[in-house]
Amino acid sequence: MLRSLLLLVSPLLMSFCGGVCFVCPEICRCSQKSITCNSATESLKSRTHSRLSISNTGIGIFPDLTSIFSLESDFILYICDNLNLHSVPTNAFIGMTSEFTTMNLFNNGFQEIESHAFNGTKIDKLVLKNNKELRVIHEDAFKGAFGPTMLDVSSTALETLPSRGLESVLMLVARSAFTLKRLPPLNGLKSLREAQLTYPSHCCALLSWDSNREGSVITALKNGSSNCVDNSPANPSDVASDDSLTLDGPLASDFVGFTSAEDVFGSMDFYYPELDLCQRRPALQCSPEADAFNPCEDIAGFGFLRVAIWFINILAIVGNLTVLLVLFTSRCKLTVPKFVMCHLAFADLCIGVYLLMIATVDLMTRGHYSQHAIEWQTGVGCGIAGFLSVFGGELSVYTLSTITVERWHTITHALRLERRLGLRHASSIMVVGWVVCLGMALLPLMGVSSYNKVSMCLPMDIETPLSQAYVILLLLFNVGAFLVICGCYLCIYTAVRNPEFPGRAADTKIAKRMAVLIFTDFLCMAPISFFAISAAFKVPLITVTNSKILLVLFYPINSCANPFLYAIFTRAFRKDAYILLSSMGCCESKANLYRMKTYCSENVNRSKSSSGSNKNSKAPRSVVWMSSFPHVTPRPQMQRV
Repeated sequence: MLRSLLLLVSPLLMSFCGGVCFVCPEICRCSQKSITCNSATESLKSRTHSRLSISNTGIGIFPDLTSIFSLESDFILYICDNLNLHSVPTNAFIGMTSEFTTMNLFNNGFQEIESHAFNGTKIDKLVLKNNKELRVIHEDAFKGAFGPTMLDVSSTALETLPSRGLESVLMLVARSAFTLKRLPPLNGLKSLREAQLTYPSHCCALLSWDSNREGSVITALKNGSSNCVDNSPANPSDVASDDSLTLDGPLASDFVGFTSAEDVFGSMDFYYPELDLCQRRPALQCSPEADAFNPCEDIAGFGFLRVAIWFINILAIVGNLTVLLVLFTSRCKLTVPKFVMCHLAFADLCIGVYLLMIATVDLMTRGHYSQHAIEWQTGVGCGIAGFLSVFGGELSVYTLSTITVERWHTITHALRLERRLGLRHASSIMVVGWVVCLGMALLPLMGVSSYNKVSMCLPMDIETPLSQAYVILLLLFNVGAFLVICGCYLCIYTAVRNPEFPGRAADTKIAKRMAVLIFTDFLCMAPISFFAISAAFKVPLITVTNSKILLVLFYPINSCANPFLYAIFTRAFRKDAYILLSSMGCCESKANLYRMKTYCSENVNRSKSSSGSNKNSKAPRSVVWMSSFPHVTPRPQMQRV
């Protein structure tokens, strides 16, 4: 009767998947949305089952397996290709078998495995691969269960594994689990012997933890044994063959012709490896191994770099913030050099902030960066850091080129004031620079190359032709800027050395000073450009570990030095700084002195280009201006200015 009923209902339950039809298991009752498995008849009670498969169905409720009991020692459960199953409930497998079982729960629609889901089971292998919607395994999912010894969570959406219940796992498989960026506490994987993971940095963390764990275990064992020396036999059978038994006594004549005890009694192997306290465990096997872009080390790599990166980023941030504060609060007329210097300070400030982010993460993850590498490199923080690095670096190079071209243009047209670069033209040039640099910094965030290839968050991904072209274009931009600066200063020095050149002494002095500074900047960048171009053409001449020395000491050193060499150490900046401080009640005498020098200098310039009547009209203005500062008395020396 039951069999006839099943035959009538089974056509309604068939679900076609690649030509495979679902047939309700013999020990189960099936409906359109659920399956209940129990001992329906006496004949089924006495029957043992080694395999149960529930696959390719449209059920939306997890099958009730609590009434199944198998005596087979190799019971295998298949629940596969059921896309409407969204969770594994509590006590889903309790009482199914008292022996170890293999559970293949793959390619379903699971989103969650609830607490105590595997309670009351002994799990040999648990395969959860290809459950692409599986995001959560509850912390207590394995509570009350023994095992699993093998866990496969490949191609799932899990972000982490439970911290409890994995103590028996010998093999962990998590290939193509790209959202699994953080491993559980490693002490919860104390039995792990083999791991097949997605990210090399996870293997770095596991191998480091395993080496430390092995050291502590062996030390503890040796403390309990005085005979732990490297004399364990390579072949256990050698234990018996090393010593021979001498046969003597009244029975010796019965064993004439036998030369050893083994010949008489057979092989005697008294070597028990499991009782050998001095035996080392096999080393943990893990793949994929660390690659050239992600070595097993901290972000800084070297101790002195950890100190240098903090020193450089603090100087860069403080120096450039000071420049921006003084220039923005200055009451003096905004000139083209000051305008461009603001952009240079902002670009270098971006590099300082980038270094601060890298230094902070390095400090927080010191000694265990591998456990956090994927979270950092694929997170928002690394993207922001990489954006600031590329944008700030390229804008700094562009601004230095603009400063050089402006100096060349000013000196070349020294007597034609109408052809000098004005603020309107400078603004247009800097707008173009901002657009270009923003575009170059945003491309890696849009899939052209990537910032998450290395721990320093720089665009080093050249796997695709488009990414390789982007990196090469970025480097050629820097090389092109360097060539422009070289050409401009070659023209400037050629003109300055000409005694008939009608330029102003101030322009030539500034040009000489800036030439030395800018050439120094680009000499520092030359090693980076050289090694980066070779790496972009897939001929690396330096490792990532050693390249960090260039990236920390050479790449940002300009951002640290520029505010001091281009602004803070100049007389014009000191004047603006003292005037700003005087508004706060500090250094008023110094500020007044700079005001007088500026005013007198302007009068001298005007007197040289005006008539005699205009010269006489300026004297009263000087007296009026100086009378506004009663604590400053005019001195004869001031009249000579």
